[in-house]
Amino acid sequence: MKRYSVVTLLIITFTTNILTAQNPDDPDILGRKFNPIKHALPFLTISPDSRSAGMGDVGVSTSADAYSTNWNVGKLASIEGKFGMGLGYTPWLRKLNVKDINLTYLSGYYRLDENQVVGTSLRYFSLGSMLFTDNQGNVIKDFNPNEFAIDASYSRSLGPNFFMGLAARYIYSNLTGTMQLGNETLKPANAFAVDLGAFYKKEVRLGDYPTVITGGLAFTNVGTKVTYSENNKNFLPMNLRLGGGMNHELDQYNQLGYYVEINKLMVPTPDIRDTLNSYQNLSVASAIFQSFSDAPGYNTSKFKEEMQEIMWSLGVEYIYDKKFAIRTGYFHENEFKGNRKYVTAGAGFKLNMLSMDISYLIPTVANHPLAQTLRFSLVLDLGALME
Repeated sequence: MKRYSVVTLLIITFTTNILTAQNPDDPDILGRKFNPIKHALPFLTISPDSRSAGMGDVGVSTSADAYSTNWNVGKLASIEGKFGMGLGYTPWLRKLNVKDINLTYLSGYYRLDENQVVGTSLRYFSLGSMLFTDNQGNVIKDFNPNEFAIDASYSRSLGPNFFMGLAARYIYSNLTGTMQLGNETLKPANAFAVDLGAFYKKEVRLGDYPTVITGGLAFTNVGTKVTYSENNKNFLPMNLRLGGGMNHELDQYNQLGYYVEINKLMVPTPDIRDTLNSYQNLSVASAIFQSFSDAPGYNTSKFKEEMQEIMWSLGVEYIYDKKFAIRTGYFHENEFKGNRKYVTAGAGFKLNMLSMDISYLIPTVANHPLAQTLRFSLVLDLGALME
Protein backbone atom coordinates (compact mmCIF):
# COMPACT_ATOMS: atom_id res chain seq x y z
CA MET A 1 0.00 0.00 0.00
CA LYS A 2 1.31 3.44 -0.95
CA ARG A 3 0.93 6.45 1.33
CA TYR A 4 0.14 9.82 -0.28
CA SER A 5 -1.21 13.13 0.86
CA VAL A 6 -4.16 14.31 -1.21
CA VAL A 7 -2.27 17.43 -2.23
CA THR A 8 0.70 15.36 -3.40
CA LEU A 9 -1.51 13.04 -5.43
CA LEU A 10 -3.18 15.94 -7.19
CA ILE A 11 0.17 17.48 -8.03
CA ILE A 12 1.38 14.18 -9.49
CA THR A 13 -1.69 13.42 -11.56
CA PHE A 14 -2.95 16.85 -12.47
CA THR A 15 0.09 18.31 -14.03
CA THR A 16 1.42 16.77 -17.20
CA ASN A 17 3.09 13.96 -19.01
CA ILE A 18 6.47 15.38 -17.98
CA LEU A 19 8.85 12.73 -16.67
CA THR A 20 11.73 14.83 -15.40
CA ALA A 21 12.22 16.48 -12.03
CA GLN A 22 13.51 19.90 -13.07
CA ASN A 23 11.66 22.85 -11.56
CA PRO A 24 9.95 24.88 -14.34
CA ASP A 25 10.85 28.10 -12.51
CA ASP A 26 14.57 27.31 -12.32
CA PRO A 27 16.73 28.22 -15.34
CA ASP A 28 19.68 26.06 -16.33
CA ILE A 29 23.27 27.31 -16.23
CA LEU A 30 22.69 29.22 -19.48
CA GLY A 31 19.58 30.92 -18.13
CA ARG A 32 17.16 28.85 -20.22
CA LYS A 33 13.72 28.00 -18.88
CA PHE A 34 12.14 24.55 -18.66
CA ASN A 35 8.64 25.21 -20.02
CA PRO A 36 6.66 22.01 -20.74
CA ILE A 37 3.08 21.92 -21.96
CA LYS A 38 0.65 20.88 -19.24
CA HIS A 39 -2.47 18.76 -19.65
CA ALA A 40 -4.69 16.40 -17.71
CA LEU A 41 -5.10 12.62 -18.04
CA PRO A 42 -1.59 11.63 -19.18
CA PHE A 43 -2.67 7.97 -19.15
CA LEU A 44 -4.24 8.66 -22.56
CA THR A 45 -0.76 9.17 -24.02
CA ILE A 46 0.72 5.81 -22.95
CA SER A 47 1.32 3.43 -25.84
CA PRO A 48 -1.00 0.45 -25.24
CA ASP A 49 0.61 -2.07 -27.59
CA SER A 50 4.09 -3.52 -27.74
CA ARG A 51 4.37 -3.41 -31.51
CA SER A 52 4.39 0.39 -31.62
CA ALA A 53 6.12 0.63 -28.25
CA GLY A 54 9.00 -1.41 -29.67
CA MET A 55 9.39 1.05 -32.55
CA GLY A 56 9.78 4.31 -30.67
CA ASP A 57 6.02 4.82 -30.32
CA VAL A 58 5.35 5.18 -34.03
CA GLY A 59 1.82 4.19 -35.03
CA VAL A 60 0.03 6.69 -37.25
CA SER A 61 1.52 5.31 -40.49
CA THR A 62 2.25 1.65 -39.70
CA SER A 63 0.10 -1.11 -41.16
CA ALA A 64 -3.31 -1.56 -39.56
CA ASP A 65 -3.86 -3.90 -36.63
CA ALA A 66 -6.22 -4.30 -33.67
CA TYR A 67 -4.68 -1.25 -31.94
CA SER A 68 -5.27 1.17 -34.83
CA THR A 69 -7.97 3.09 -32.99
CA ASN A 70 -5.38 4.35 -30.53
CA TRP A 71 -2.97 5.64 -33.19
CA ASN A 72 -4.99 6.47 -36.27
CA VAL A 73 -8.60 5.40 -36.59
CA GLY A 74 -8.37 5.89 -40.35
CA LYS A 75 -6.15 2.80 -40.61
CA LEU A 76 -8.91 0.41 -39.57
CA ALA A 77 -10.57 0.34 -42.99
CA SER A 78 -7.30 -0.94 -44.51
CA ILE A 79 -7.04 -3.91 -42.15
CA GLU A 80 -6.94 -7.32 -43.80
CA GLY A 81 -8.91 -9.31 -41.22
CA LYS A 82 -12.65 -9.72 -40.81
CA PHE A 83 -12.77 -9.65 -37.03
CA GLY A 84 -10.06 -9.39 -34.41
CA MET A 85 -9.17 -8.38 -30.88
CA GLY A 86 -6.15 -6.99 -29.05
CA LEU A 87 -5.10 -7.06 -25.42
CA GLY A 88 -2.20 -4.97 -24.10
CA TYR A 89 -0.68 -4.85 -20.62
CA THR A 90 1.74 -2.16 -19.44
CA PRO A 91 3.28 -2.34 -15.94
CA TRP A 92 4.04 1.08 -14.47
CA LEU A 93 7.00 2.05 -12.25
CA ARG A 94 8.32 -1.51 -12.06
CA LYS A 95 11.87 -0.23 -11.65
CA LEU A 96 10.73 1.29 -8.33
CA ASN A 97 9.22 -2.06 -7.34
CA VAL A 98 5.66 -0.72 -7.58
CA LYS A 99 3.53 -3.72 -8.50
CA ASP A 100 -0.07 -2.53 -8.51
CA ILE A 101 0.00 0.35 -11.03
CA ASN A 102 -0.66 -0.72 -14.61
CA LEU A 103 -2.45 0.05 -17.85
CA THR A 104 -4.69 -2.51 -19.54
CA TYR A 105 -6.00 -2.00 -23.05
CA LEU A 106 -8.67 -4.11 -24.78
CA SER A 107 -9.69 -3.45 -28.37
CA GLY A 108 -11.63 -5.06 -31.17
CA TYR A 109 -12.76 -4.48 -34.75
CA TYR A 110 -15.31 -5.92 -37.16
CA ARG A 111 -15.44 -5.50 -40.92
CA LEU A 112 -18.97 -4.68 -42.11
CA ASP A 113 -18.13 -4.94 -45.82
CA GLU A 114 -15.21 -4.34 -48.15
CA ASN A 115 -15.27 -0.59 -47.39
CA GLN A 116 -16.37 -0.23 -43.76
CA VAL A 117 -14.91 -1.30 -40.42
CA VAL A 118 -16.16 -0.54 -36.92
CA GLY A 119 -14.12 -0.82 -33.75
CA THR A 120 -14.10 -0.28 -30.02
CA SER A 121 -11.56 -0.13 -27.21
CA LEU A 122 -11.32 0.13 -23.45
CA ARG A 123 -8.29 1.65 -21.70
CA TYR A 124 -8.06 1.13 -17.93
CA PHE A 125 -5.35 2.64 -15.71
CA SER A 126 -5.15 1.36 -12.14
CA LEU A 127 -3.24 3.42 -9.59
CA GLY A 128 -3.29 0.65 -7.01
CA SER A 129 -4.21 1.03 -3.36
CA MET A 130 -3.38 4.38 -1.77
CA LEU A 131 -3.67 5.57 1.80
CA PHE A 132 -4.61 9.25 1.67
CA THR A 133 -3.34 11.55 4.40
CA ASP A 134 -3.40 15.27 4.96
CA ASN A 135 -0.22 17.38 5.21
CA GLN A 136 0.04 16.58 8.91
CA GLY A 137 0.04 12.85 8.27
CA ASN A 138 -3.50 12.19 9.51
CA VAL A 139 -5.18 9.34 7.63
CA ILE A 140 -8.14 10.41 5.52
CA LYS A 141 -9.04 7.13 3.80
CA ASP A 142 -7.80 4.11 1.92
CA PHE A 143 -8.72 4.41 -1.75
CA ASN A 144 -8.16 2.79 -5.14
CA PRO A 145 -7.76 5.57 -7.75
CA ASN A 146 -8.46 4.58 -11.33
CA GLU A 147 -9.08 6.02 -14.77
CA PHE A 148 -10.61 4.60 -17.91
CA ALA A 149 -11.59 5.56 -21.44
CA ILE A 150 -14.00 3.74 -23.72
CA ASP A 151 -14.58 4.52 -27.37
CA ALA A 152 -16.35 3.46 -30.54
CA SER A 153 -14.96 4.03 -34.00
CA TYR A 154 -15.95 3.92 -37.65
CA SER A 155 -13.52 3.77 -40.57
CA ARG A 156 -14.23 3.79 -44.28
CA SER A 157 -12.34 3.32 -47.51
CA LEU A 158 -12.63 6.35 -49.80
CA GLY A 159 -10.78 4.72 -52.67
CA PRO A 160 -8.22 1.99 -53.30
CA ASN A 161 -5.48 3.89 -51.44
CA PHE A 162 -7.16 6.34 -49.04
CA PHE A 163 -9.00 5.70 -45.78
CA MET A 164 -10.57 7.87 -43.09
CA GLY A 165 -12.10 7.25 -39.68
CA LEU A 166 -13.75 8.85 -36.70
CA ALA A 167 -13.84 7.76 -33.04
CA ALA A 168 -15.89 9.03 -30.11
CA ARG A 169 -14.56 8.60 -26.57
CA TYR A 170 -15.85 8.84 -23.00
CA ILE A 171 -13.23 9.35 -20.29
CA TYR A 172 -13.58 8.93 -16.54
CA SER A 173 -10.94 9.78 -13.92
CA ASN A 174 -11.45 9.05 -10.22
CA LEU A 175 -8.35 10.05 -8.27
CA THR A 176 -9.79 10.83 -4.85
CA GLY A 177 -13.47 9.97 -4.87
CA THR A 178 -15.70 12.75 -3.55
CA MET A 179 -14.13 14.54 -0.62
CA GLN A 180 -13.63 17.98 0.87
CA LEU A 181 -10.19 19.62 0.66
CA GLY A 182 -10.22 23.06 2.27
CA ASN A 183 -12.86 25.15 0.57
CA GLU A 184 -12.99 22.90 -2.48
CA THR A 185 -14.92 19.71 -3.12
CA LEU A 186 -12.91 17.16 -5.04
CA LYS A 187 -14.82 14.76 -7.27
CA PRO A 188 -14.29 12.36 -10.18
CA ALA A 189 -13.83 13.96 -13.59
CA ASN A 190 -15.62 13.18 -16.84
CA ALA A 191 -14.73 14.15 -20.38
CA PHE A 192 -15.75 13.48 -23.98
CA ALA A 193 -13.40 13.49 -26.93
CA VAL A 194 -13.19 12.59 -30.62
CA ASP A 195 -10.43 11.37 -32.92
CA LEU A 196 -10.15 11.98 -36.65
CA GLY A 197 -7.70 10.02 -38.75
CA ALA A 198 -6.62 9.67 -42.38
CA PHE A 199 -4.42 6.95 -43.87
CA TYR A 200 -2.80 6.49 -47.29
CA LYS A 201 -1.47 3.18 -48.56
CA LYS A 202 -0.10 2.38 -52.01
CA GLU A 203 1.79 -0.56 -53.47
CA VAL A 204 4.67 0.43 -55.75
CA ARG A 205 7.92 -1.05 -56.94
CA LEU A 206 11.23 0.47 -55.89
CA GLY A 207 14.03 -1.12 -57.83
CA ASP A 208 13.72 -4.87 -57.40
CA TYR A 209 11.50 -4.68 -54.35
CA PRO A 210 7.71 -4.55 -54.11
CA THR A 211 7.06 -1.78 -51.59
CA VAL A 212 4.10 -0.47 -49.65
CA ILE A 213 4.23 3.29 -49.03
CA THR A 214 2.10 4.56 -46.16
CA GLY A 215 1.23 7.95 -44.68
CA GLY A 216 -1.00 8.96 -41.81
CA LEU A 217 -2.49 12.01 -40.13
CA ALA A 218 -4.44 11.86 -36.86
CA PHE A 219 -6.05 14.32 -34.47
CA THR A 220 -6.62 12.59 -31.14
CA ASN A 221 -8.31 13.35 -27.80
CA VAL A 222 -9.95 16.55 -29.02
CA GLY A 223 -12.62 17.23 -26.44
CA THR A 224 -13.94 18.84 -23.31
CA LYS A 225 -11.86 20.16 -20.44
CA VAL A 226 -11.31 18.11 -17.30
CA THR A 227 -12.13 19.37 -13.82
CA TYR A 228 -11.79 17.73 -10.41
CA SER A 229 -13.01 20.87 -8.64
CA GLU A 230 -14.82 24.08 -9.55
CA ASN A 231 -11.66 26.16 -9.69
CA ASN A 232 -9.41 23.92 -11.75
CA LYS A 233 -9.95 23.13 -15.43
CA ASN A 234 -7.38 21.34 -17.58
CA PHE A 235 -7.15 20.44 -21.25
CA LEU A 236 -7.06 16.90 -22.55
CA PRO A 237 -3.83 15.76 -24.26
CA MET A 238 -5.15 16.90 -27.64
CA ASN A 239 -2.57 15.82 -30.18
CA LEU A 240 -1.65 16.11 -33.84
CA ARG A 241 0.34 13.20 -35.26
CA LEU A 242 1.79 12.99 -38.78
CA GLY A 243 4.00 10.32 -40.29
CA GLY A 244 5.02 8.14 -43.19
CA GLY A 245 6.84 4.92 -43.92
CA MET A 246 7.83 2.19 -46.35
CA ASN A 247 7.71 -1.58 -46.16
CA HIS A 248 9.93 -3.47 -48.61
CA GLU A 249 9.34 -7.09 -49.55
CA LEU A 250 12.97 -8.16 -49.89
CA ASP A 251 12.10 -11.68 -51.01
CA GLN A 252 9.54 -14.39 -50.36
CA TYR A 253 10.34 -14.53 -46.65
CA ASN A 254 11.84 -11.19 -45.60
CA GLN A 255 10.24 -7.76 -45.13
CA LEU A 256 11.76 -4.54 -43.85
CA GLY A 257 9.74 -1.50 -42.80
CA TYR A 258 10.82 1.87 -41.47
CA TYR A 259 8.73 4.79 -40.28
CA VAL A 260 9.18 8.39 -39.15
CA GLU A 261 6.57 10.40 -37.26
CA ILE A 262 6.15 13.76 -35.58
CA ASN A 263 3.52 14.78 -33.07
CA LYS A 264 2.57 17.96 -31.27
CA LEU A 265 0.24 18.66 -28.39
CA MET A 266 -2.57 21.03 -29.40
CA VAL A 267 -2.62 22.55 -25.92
CA PRO A 268 -1.61 26.15 -25.06
CA THR A 269 1.93 26.75 -23.87
CA PRO A 270 2.11 28.07 -20.28
CA ASP A 271 3.60 31.51 -19.69
CA ILE A 272 5.50 31.66 -16.40
CA ARG A 273 4.74 35.38 -16.22
CA ASP A 274 1.00 34.62 -16.24
CA THR A 275 0.48 33.77 -12.57
CA LEU A 276 -3.28 33.41 -13.10
CA ASN A 277 -2.84 30.70 -15.75
CA SER A 278 -5.34 32.53 -17.91
CA TYR A 279 -4.71 30.15 -20.81
CA GLN A 280 -6.85 27.61 -18.94
CA ASN A 281 -9.87 29.84 -19.58
CA LEU A 282 -9.57 29.52 -23.35
CA SER A 283 -12.20 27.55 -25.22
CA VAL A 284 -11.10 24.25 -26.70
CA ALA A 285 -11.24 25.61 -30.26
CA SER A 286 -9.24 28.72 -29.34
CA ALA A 287 -6.71 26.62 -27.44
CA ILE A 288 -6.09 24.37 -30.46
CA PHE A 289 -5.43 27.27 -32.84
CA GLN A 290 -3.40 29.20 -30.28
CA SER A 291 -1.20 26.18 -29.54
CA PHE A 292 0.60 26.62 -32.88
CA SER A 293 1.78 30.18 -32.20
CA ASP A 294 1.75 30.91 -28.45
CA ALA A 295 5.26 29.87 -27.32
CA PRO A 296 6.66 32.74 -25.19
CA GLY A 297 10.21 32.26 -26.45
CA TYR A 298 12.05 32.08 -23.12
CA ASN A 299 15.09 30.21 -24.41
CA THR A 300 15.14 31.47 -28.00
CA SER A 301 12.73 33.04 -30.48
CA LYS A 302 9.02 32.28 -30.28
CA PHE A 303 9.23 30.32 -33.53
CA LYS A 304 12.12 28.18 -32.31
CA GLU A 305 10.36 27.39 -29.05
CA GLU A 306 7.29 26.41 -31.05
CA MET A 307 9.49 24.00 -33.00
CA GLN A 308 10.82 22.61 -29.70
CA GLU A 309 7.30 21.41 -28.92
CA ILE A 310 7.39 18.95 -31.81
CA MET A 311 8.27 15.42 -30.72
CA TRP A 312 9.58 12.92 -33.25
CA SER A 313 10.13 9.21 -33.42
CA LEU A 314 11.72 6.63 -35.70
CA GLY A 315 10.84 2.96 -35.99
CA VAL A 316 12.18 -0.07 -37.85
CA GLU A 317 10.50 -3.47 -38.21
CA TYR A 318 11.94 -6.62 -39.74
CA ILE A 319 9.54 -9.50 -40.42
CA TYR A 320 10.48 -13.05 -41.37
CA ASP A 321 7.94 -15.27 -43.10
CA LYS A 322 5.10 -13.14 -41.65
CA LYS A 323 5.58 -15.04 -38.41
CA PHE A 324 8.51 -13.48 -36.57
CA ALA A 325 9.40 -9.79 -36.10
CA ILE A 326 12.26 -7.78 -34.60
CA ARG A 327 11.81 -4.08 -33.93
CA THR A 328 13.67 -1.05 -32.68
CA GLY A 329 13.05 2.69 -32.48
CA TYR A 330 13.86 6.02 -30.94
CA PHE A 331 11.69 8.75 -29.39
CA HIS A 332 12.84 12.36 -28.91
CA GLU A 333 11.36 15.24 -26.94
CA ASN A 334 13.16 18.56 -26.48
CA GLU A 335 14.97 18.98 -23.18
CA PHE A 336 12.93 22.09 -22.30
CA LYS A 337 9.58 20.46 -23.14
CA GLY A 338 9.82 17.26 -21.13
CA ASN A 339 13.18 15.73 -22.06
CA ARG A 340 11.86 12.27 -22.85
CA LYS A 341 14.48 10.53 -24.98
CA TYR A 342 14.61 6.78 -25.22
CA VAL A 343 15.55 3.82 -27.36
CA THR A 344 13.11 0.94 -27.71
CA ALA A 345 13.40 -2.68 -28.74
CA GLY A 346 10.81 -5.35 -29.35
CA ALA A 347 9.94 -8.67 -30.90
CA GLY A 348 6.85 -10.53 -31.97
CA PHE A 349 5.71 -13.88 -33.29
CA LYS A 350 2.54 -15.21 -34.86
CA LEU A 351 1.11 -18.70 -34.50
CA ASN A 352 -2.06 -19.35 -36.49
CA MET A 353 -4.65 -16.86 -35.17
CA LEU A 354 -2.57 -15.57 -32.26
CA SER A 355 0.16 -12.93 -32.33
CA MET A 356 2.23 -11.89 -29.32
CA ASP A 357 4.50 -8.86 -29.03
CA ILE A 358 6.92 -7.68 -26.35
CA SER A 359 8.80 -4.40 -25.98
CA TYR A 360 11.48 -2.85 -23.81
CA LEU A 361 12.34 0.80 -23.19
CA ILE A 362 15.83 2.21 -22.47
CA PRO A 363 15.98 5.91 -21.41
CA THR A 364 18.98 7.78 -22.78
CA VAL A 365 18.99 11.01 -20.73
CA ALA A 366 16.51 10.76 -17.86
CA ASN A 367 14.50 8.24 -15.92
CA HIS A 368 11.19 6.97 -17.26
CA PRO A 369 8.26 5.14 -15.59
CA LEU A 370 8.70 2.32 -18.12
CA ALA A 371 12.48 2.01 -17.80
CA GLN A 372 13.68 -1.59 -17.76
CA THR A 373 10.13 -2.89 -18.06
CA LEU A 374 8.89 -5.66 -20.34
CA ARG A 375 5.49 -4.93 -21.90
CA PHE A 376 3.20 -7.44 -23.57
CA SER A 377 0.36 -7.32 -26.07
CA LEU A 378 -1.69 -9.91 -27.92
CA VAL A 379 -3.64 -9.88 -31.18
CA LEU A 380 -6.27 -12.51 -31.95
CA ASP A 381 -7.44 -12.78 -35.57
CA LEU A 382 -10.86 -14.40 -35.44
CA GLY A 383 -11.88 -13.80 -39.04
CA ALA A 384 -11.46 -17.42 -40.07
CA LEU A 385 -13.94 -18.53 -37.42
CA MET A 386 -16.63 -16.32 -38.92
CA GLU A 387 -16.32 -17.50 -42.50
